[in-house]
Parts: sequence; C-alpha cells; structure tokens
Amino acid sequence: MDHFLYKIGVSPILLVVVLSVGACRKVPKTEEPKVALPTENEVAVLPISKKEPTSDFKRYWYAGEAEITSYDLQQARYGEMRDGKAVLIFVTEPFLAAKQVKADGNLPDNIPVLKLNTTKNYLTGIYPYSIMTSCFYPVHDDQHAIKVSFSSQEWCGHVYAQLNNRSQFEVMSHSYFETEADEQIQLEKAVLENELWNKVRIDPNGLPTGNLEIIPSFEYIRLSHKPLKAYSAIVRLYEENGIASYEISYPELERSLTIHFQSSFPHTIEGWSETFKSGFGPSAKQLTSTAKKIKTIKSPYWQQNSNAYLSLRDSLGI
Repeated sequence: MDHFLYKIGVSPILLVVVLSVGACRKVPKTEEPKVALPTENEVAVLPISKKEPTSDFKRYWYAGEAEITSYDLQQARYGEMRDGKAVLIFVTEPFLAAKQVKADGNLPDNIPVLKLNTTKNYLTGIYPYSIMTSCFYPVHDDQHAIKVSFSSQEWCGHVYAQLNNRSQFEVMSHSYFETEADEQIQLEKAVLENELWNKVRIDPNGLPTGNLEIIPSFEYIRLSHKPLKAYSAIVRLYEENGIASYEISYPELERSLTIHFQSSFPHTIEGWSETFKSGFGPSAKQLTSTAKKIKTIKSPYWQQNSNAYLSLRDSLGI
C-alpha cells in the first residue's frame, strides 16, 4: 500500500494525561540503535480540512451500539512474558467542547467523537495489573485528540491522568513515585500515538507516514518511566492479503509498535505487536508483546448490566 500524507489540524486541543506508574522500579537508559531513515518522499505533511463521515461510517457507527473486540494478550513486563486479556471498545458519542466530557444533551457546539477505551489485564507473579486508556478523537478528523486519559493500578500503587487541549497540550499527572508525583506539564502539539488507533477506524488512508515527531502512548511512557515528550519516529503503512499494517519505530526508545487491521471497512483491528526493552539492569531484554483477536461483537453494553448478560463475556472469551 502506498504511504499516505497527513496534515496537522489547527483547532486547539486540551490534552490531560493521567500518568500511571505501573512499576515498582525505574528502567535504565538504553543506547540508540542504528535504524535506516526513510526517503524524502516518505516525509509526512499534515490536512486541516473537515472530513464528512461516509455513509458506511454512519450506518456502522451510529446504530446505537459500541464495537467490542477481545484479544489474547502476551504482555512483556519485568523481562518476562505474561498471559492476559485486552479489550478495545469503540463507540461514537457527543462531546461537550467546553467541559471536555460526554455531553448530556444535544447542544450546537457538541463535537462528535469516536471514543476508544482500551483495557489490559495481566498478572506479574503474585499481583495483578489493570490498565485503561481512553482517547476521544473527532469524527471529522480535523484536529488532534481532544482528550486522552490513562490509569494503571497494581499493588505498588495507582496513577490517574487526564489530558485536555488548549493552545498547547496541557497535562496533569499524578504518580506515587517521588520524581513523578503531582505535575502539570505543557507540551507543543504533535501527533499522539494514542490517537492513531482512532484514526485507523476513521480514515486509514490519511494515517501519517515518514519521519514524524510522535508522543508515545501514555502506557509506555509511564511503565518505562520515560520523559513525556515527542520523539522522532519512522512510520510506514503496508498491506498484505487484505490486512494493513501500520508500523511506528522510535529509534531513541528502541521501541516499535505495529497495528494490524482489515484494509476494508470497518477496518477492524486484528491485533498488534509492540517490541521494547523489558526488565531492569542486566536482566533487561528486548521482548515483543502481542495481541490476537478473539471476537468482535456490536452491543449497547451500557444497557446490559444485569446478570442475564454475563454470557456475552463468555462469547468474548474474557
């Protein structure tokens, strides 16, 4: 598949990040690997025009249901692989521009968003990890994510973050580590790794490729204890046998992420792989986390909160 161009939106975004500390120890710094740079025609340029959703998009995403997909997860943590489950929940909803929350009513300044809630659950020895990330991305694909939040809970402690957008990305974070305690940060706007998952579902042909500055996922930043900032990335998009793969490589971080999704609408995410250095000190090693799809269902899950619907979890394999 050809590489595609992408333009940066100019509308202000308030980004509030809850920085999670899901680790009890710090990760050592690593040396930068040698990675081949892309050619000039791969350098990305970013759109500003407001895109109208297609008729297929409206039929699929405005049917009063969420899309829920479960995954078998192999997660690297502390230099070992862990069995777990992940769930991606995509749903459209009206977003209140002023308060940056889901709107209770139909107001003229509401922003239609495609929300992604990502959950991961796995064990590290005796104690569990529970991780959740939320990303609110405009359906019209005309600006960065309006809001991103992240939280992680495990027996060492928990962290919460909420991220909103004004003239800059404004980040409020809380952590139980002294050096990462209560913080307020302002960042220049850049592509957010978290928002790219939403963009896959809205307009994969508009995914940015080439040499980019990208703010990595909040999950990676906190669990690896890396500075929250944009990092240089090399990005490509390719296709094989109806499956598109979107690959992001961060040379400085020695990390790569590849999202695999259906080339045809509705571009369901089939799985992903993430390679990075896991563990501490001499035991640290380069490992690859993977997620493979179990099942996708469409469901108004917020209405299915009685015990009668427990069988739906069985159908998802979770």
